[in-house]
Amino acid sequence: MRALNQILSDEGLCAVQRADVAGLFGHGARALIGEGFRIGNRPLDTVRLPELVERFVAFYAAEIAVETRPYPGLVAALRRLSLRGFGLAVCTNKREDLSHAVLKGTGLSPLFSAVVGGDSLPEHKPHPRPLLEAIALAGGRADMAVMVGDSETDIATARAAGVPVIAVDFGYGGRPAIEFGADAVISHYEELDQVLEALLLTR
Repeated sequence: MRALNQILSDEGLCAVQRADVAGLFGHGARALIGEGFRIGNRPLDTVRLPELVERFVAFYAAEIAVETRPYPGLVAALRRLSLRGFGLAVCTNKREDLSHAVLKGTGLSPLFSAVVGGDSLPEHKPHPRPLLEAIALAGGRADMAVMVGDSETDIATARAAGVPVIAVDFGYGGRPAIEFGADAVISHYEELDQVLEALLLTR
């Protein structure tokens, strides 16, 4: 949000509110900038878009964890799973370098053994390969893995990879998580262990 509003301010446009663009989180800087210009009733010059994206990413990268926080219960849940021997990986369409920076800035890096970003492979979500690669890098097997996500893209990725998927209903999906067709939906990470066990028992 800070990166987007900085770009809009530089361009003489008013700041947008989180509710205006939350459904586009996870869709990249281009989508956010485009929506910011649309809200500001100004046509976006597509020739200038690469420059705006570059400035957005530079600002975002420099202050990537200033206001970023893990969701309540996430760290405890990841630690519990790690202690039980689960391999943990991140599969995201965010650039890999930015993904590592977010994890480092929030102190989450030590909990994950693999990160596959949107530029790690020729394919990106919802193609199944990034998820299957993340599972393999974490030392896992697709037939014993579960994905946790917050968007329709996440559910589509898991389905394509043949992996069960748990949706959280507090992410940036843009629509109620129940509509995405996940195998289960949780409202807090305290629920993760029990739901995870139930899904693994059905494998």
